[in-house]
Amino acid sequence: MLTIEKYGAIDIGSNAVRLLISSIHEEEGKTTRFKKTSLVRVPIRLGADVFKTRRVSEENITRMIDAMQAYQLLMKTHKVVKYKACATSAMREAENGEQLVGLIKEKTGIQIDIIDGKDEAAIIAMTDLHELINTDATYLYVDVGGGSTEFTLYHHGKTIASKSFKLGTVRLLNNLVSEEAWKNVQNWIKEKTKDYQRVSLIGSGGNINNIFKNSGKSMGKPLSFLYLSSYYELLNSLTYEERIWQLNLNQDRADVIIPATRIYLSAMKWSNAREIFVPKIGLSDGIIKSLYNEKLTKG
Repeated sequence: MLTIEKYGAIDIGSNAVRLLISSIHEEEGKTTRFKKTSLVRVPIRLGADVFKTRRVSEENITRMIDAMQAYQLLMKTHKVVKYKACATSAMREAENGEQLVGLIKEKTGIQIDIIDGKDEAAIIAMTDLHELINTDATYLYVDVGGGSTEFTLYHHGKTIASKSFKLGTVRLLNNLVSEEAWKNVQNWIKEKTKDYQRVSLIGSGGNINNIFKNSGKSMGKPLSFLYLSSYYELLNSLTYEERIWQLNLNQDRADVIIPATRIYLSAMKWSNAREIFVPKIGLSDGIIKSLYNEKLTKG
């Protein structure tokens, strides 16, 4: 007999706040299916406040409460049975982060967990990467966010190393990343990948998803280093307004897409990767999986 339940995942990032609603399809003797039902994204850009002033501004506190009220109503309307809300880099560093968590709980009933970089990488790793990658190969998984980037090295389907760095698109836009920080990322990638002959990248995050969509490539096919380099040159040759008009980018995407592409290209260069796979997965997908795993564990 087929059973269907809906789960919700709220990802409170440094650039945007997302709500993913997924339907979980279960039938005895068959592999469980996870089907994305709805994805809503609000570009609040908490990192623009926090990385400069260490606080979420009054304006963005109001916007956060409004967004959470809307998400709470959407989950209610969708009949979501279980949800989890996770906040990452910006909320981690905000001096009033815990205060905001309490306020949102009071106003909307939504409980937010502020997670660290290790937890973030672990949740992302719960996504079914083994279904997307060749287990005989080596991959560097790169999840670029507004405040941080998570790197995980996989070899023959096993996690070899994982690390979160304060290298994010909103930080880069605001000139808050030092040369030393870049050097630390470079050294880590080179050190961890040096023993592997051939490494491919797996990229996640809204920016690489957008680039992949515009490439016209079919799902499962990688983008080449050459293609990404050419696209990076194109982005840099256009003004902010031209990127919105000619490339049909959202306002909050047209600026962060340049530093994001720089991070992916740098990771490819330092790992000697010639291609990047874009499976369209991220923290919200991992949250859904973790909720399902919790259900299985509890029996």
